[in-house]
Amino acid sequence: MGTVVVMRGWWQDLTDLVLPADCAGCGAPRTALCPRCRATLDAGVPRRVRPVPEPAGLPVVHAVAPYAAEVRALLLAHKERGALALAGVLGAALAGAVRVGLGEGGAGAGPAGVPGRGPVLLVPVPSARWAVRARGHDPVRRMAFAAAGELRRTGTPARVTAVLRQRRAVADQAGLDARRRLENLAGALEVTPGGGRLLGAGRVVLVDDLMTTGATLAEAARALREAAVSRPGGGTAVYEAITREGREERRTGAHRERREWVHSAPEKAAVNTLGRVQHAAVIAAPCDSFEINRN
Repeated sequence: MGTVVVMRGWWQDLTDLVLPADCAGCGAPRTALCPRCRATLDAGVPRRVRPVPEPAGLPVVHAVAPYAAEVRALLLAHKERGALALAGVLGAALAGAVRVGLGEGGAGAGPAGVPGRGPVLLVPVPSARWAVRARGHDPVRRMAFAAAGELRRTGTPARVTAVLRQRRAVADQAGLDARRRLENLAGALEVTPGGGRLLGAGRVVLVDDLMTTGATLAEAARALREAAVSRPGGGTAVYEAITREGREERRTGAHRERREWVHSAPEKAAVNTLGRVQHAAVIAAPCDSFEINRN
């Protein structure tokens, strides 16, 4: 089966180069990606995004553009229709979100590319095995490799550290609300044996193509924290009570810089135990998650 998947991906790469195609974003003829749709990604300014409600344990997430119009079409073409030629431009956009996230500062963050802090470790959110078989490729992993290449090209040491895997089957997330997505994914991911040891070698950034409710990224972050706790010298998980009411943030207690926000109160949210603030980067997120960030 692995050979079939590799051959299918190779054949798709070849046909993308040889056969004329319509723009995956807007349908303009005889171009895989027209200048206007490319500009939509290139001109995107990555910003922090927060879903409503925000799940406990969600890392700081930066997205390039709202999940709408051409951006939505590009992601679906790459993921579901095998438009593999888009991986490069999507990876470059993802690299931009990684850079902005790491450059914001905060506890243990520091700007990307600072010497002595180790490379940026891009940890792709894993696709279900059945989805990889059906699509013939793993879209997030492919974009992660393209993003790592773009970061290295622009002077930031980076590599892909694909240490996450599914430990059990999950239902298709389409059609599930925020609460059901959390239930569906609870405990579904784990770090591969020996993977926790790799996570201490640099600044960890979770990467995915899309954030909707934040449930997937929160579960991936939990798995990484769990691996950090079990790693020798990884420390002990610390939990603090936190609250948020509606769109107004209310802080309770001390140590504000170690707070993670959720919308239901009181909750328990894990403070990152990887020794640095955990970050995530995605291509797109819902429009209202950008609006919350502006207010």
